[in-house]
Amino acid sequence: MLGALVVFTITYLVIASRQFRWVGLDRPAGALVGAVAMVVVGGLPMEAALQAIDLHVIILLFGVLVIAAYLHEAQFFRRAAYVVLTRAGTARTLLVGIIGVAGALSALLLNDTVCVVMTPLVVAVVVEARLPAMPYLIALASAANVGGVVSFSGNPQNMIVGAAARESIGFAQYFALALPVGVVCLAANAAVLLWMFRHELPAGALADRSPPKPAMDKPLAAKGLACLGLFAVLAFAGVSLAGAAMCSAAVLMVIARTAPRNALGIVDWQLLAFFAGLFVVVAGLAHAGVVTRIFEQLAPVVARGDVTGDIAFVALVVVGSNLVSNVPFVVVAVSWVPHMPEPTWGYIMLAVASTLAGNLTLFGSVANIIVMEAAGPRGEIGFLRFLRYGLPITLVNLGLAFGVLWLLRAVGAYAALGL
Repeated sequence: MLGALVVFTITYLVIASRQFRWVGLDRPAGALVGAVAMVVVGGLPMEAALQAIDLHVIILLFGVLVIAAYLHEAQFFRRAAYVVLTRAGTARTLLVGIIGVAGALSALLLNDTVCVVMTPLVVAVVVEARLPAMPYLIALASAANVGGVVSFSGNPQNMIVGAAARESIGFAQYFALALPVGVVCLAANAAVLLWMFRHELPAGALADRSPPKPAMDKPLAAKGLACLGLFAVLAFAGVSLAGAAMCSAAVLMVIARTAPRNALGIVDWQLLAFFAGLFVVVAGLAHAGVVTRIFEQLAPVVARGDVTGDIAFVALVVVGSNLVSNVPFVVVAVSWVPHMPEPTWGYIMLAVASTLAGNLTLFGSVANIIVMEAAGPRGEIGFLRFLRYGLPITLVNLGLAFGVLWLLRAVGAYAALGL
């Protein structure tokens, strides 16, 4: 047990701090080394380690990444961002436009991918328009986090929850509940950011700007969007998320008429390796009984099954997601949900709370780090300054999100969906 706890702690320190510079380990390498160490110290037998890797999540993630890779190759993301960023007439409409595009794209596609492709263009436009970069970088990261709450394919932690909850709540049921949450929270996100940056966003028309127009491969983009639609249709029809993602990705590889190696070269293989290693590390901790003991300490409050119990669980998720980032925390917490009074409601709370908690601190979600690091010197922001923006965004969004969810339950929408 001690060996497993030490390996788990060191691995999570590497993940939370991004890297131990003296050994040169980043997140994926830290997770893989931690997985090997977990087996070496006896925290988990080799066969159990192989079984711990949740192939439903890995395959779902891979399928969505392949579809996103083809859309990226077609320059679809850049063209969508270009249209909004160049047609906005004022600094405020530009900020709202970024929130709308990032949130909408993140609803079905991986929000980390959205941040990767949009950040360089956002920086280029705000520089040409002579605008402060930070409001727009915060808008991009926070909107990608909020948009990802809408579906089980919007972000990595929701994929984990969706795979674990497949017997309790389907893609369509979760989408129906989370869509109004996402819409309300994106609108609130825009309102909060406009208020917080009211003194930094200039009034009047924007300066002329003319970044190069991305040349989009329209046929390939159309095929990518069609296969994304196929994924959504299959998921809504009740096909497993992993199966729906891989079927759609396979169809796209056949009809794309481009070399598959181009798209496969864009796929973030490091993210897949990160998840595989993380599953093993967390399984080793669970095998040692540590996860069970932690939950046993919290169970009496959570087991109440009332508003107080829900608030306690949400608070735990928010704090945990910002101590070790939301993806690693969800890998641990998803094993608690089957022991809750209403597991289906627990999965919903875990998905929504862990996603929105990503806006609280700089290290709360990978999307935040991607945006700030990809922005270079313009993305340099301290922990406390980010928290100053993240705290009101997170509190408002959490309050509205669970207000909407509790209202939907009260008016019978929850029962109407068969939950």
